[in-house]
Amino acid sequence: MIEIRIHGRGGQGAVTSAELVAIAAIDDGKYAQAFPSFGPERRGAPVAAFIRVSDKPIRTREKVYVPNVVMVLDPSILKIVNVAAGLKEGGTVIINTSKTPEEMARLLNVKAKIATVDATKIAMESMGVPITNTSMLGALVKATGIVSNDALGKAIDKRFGRIAEKNKTAFNRAMTETIIRES
Repeated sequence: MIEIRIHGRGGQGAVTSAELVAIAAIDDGKYAQAFPSFGPERRGAPVAAFIRVSDKPIRTREKVYVPNVVMVLDPSILKIVNVAAGLKEGGTVIINTSKTPEEMARLLNVKAKIATVDATKIAMESMGVPITNTSMLGALVKATGIVSNDALGKAIDKRFGRIAEKNKTAFNRAMTETIIRES
């Protein structure tokens, strides 16, 4: 089973990202869960979302405390949340930043596979808004291969309707621009 924890801020699409990956995983013939963790927070407040993907039925329903993958939609979260907490040995951290994976590995003080992409820039140029979720999904798929591009494209089409093409442009561009440093 692969467990993913997504860190972001309310309104950036962390919950939608989790749902899209779960839908794509199910479309790929796997089992999946996606769920958020937040209270009465408002737009802009820190939020977390969780994903589990497995080839077998998933029985657990708790938060992901020891993720294989951590995805950070907003780099300002790094100042207030230890995003690498509990990361499994050999895990992956995917960060929306203009910094290099080497810079982020030093900043986080973690031995992990690090993937970086300037998802905010991609979102602004592709969609005209700083909502980074579909850009970050491109980075997630490139770094992990957790779901197929085709299944995620179908999930984006279904979720975003008439604005799906702009989201898929952001997704595909991030797939190309993500830089990965192995641990």
